Amino acid sequence: MGPGGIATIIAASALLCIAIAISYAVIRFGRLIDEAKISLKTMTDETTPLIEEVTTTVSLVNGPLQSLNRITKNVEEVSTKVTDSASSFLDKGGPALKAVGILLSAAQMTKSRGRKKKSE
Repeated sequence: MGPGGIATIIAASALLCIAIAISYAVIRFGRLIDEAKISLKTMTDETTPLIEEVTTTVSLVNGPLQSLNRITKNVEEVSTKVTDSASSFLDKGGPALKAVGILLSAAQMTKSRGRKKKSE
C-alpha cells in the first residue's frame, strides 16, 4: 500500500466522521422540531379555552360597568341642574339673599338661646 492508499483511507475516515456529525446534528434538530411542535400544540390547546374564559369575563364585567356609567351620568346631570338652579337663585339678588340672611340669623338666635338655657 502506497502513500496514495493511506491518504485515501484518511480522507474516507474524515468524510465518515463528518457524515456522522452531520447526521447527529440533523437527528437532534429533528427532535427539537418535534418537541417544539408538541409544545406549540399544547400551548394552543390550553390558550383557546383561556381566551374564551377571558372573553366571557370581560363581557360579564362590561354589563355592570355600563349601568354604573349610566348612573354616574345621571348623577352628573342632577348635580349640574342643582348647581345651575342654585346659581340662578343666588344671582337674582335681593329676595334670595334676604332669605338666606333671615335663615342665618334665625339659626344664630336659636344657638344663642341654647347657650343661655345651659348656663342658667
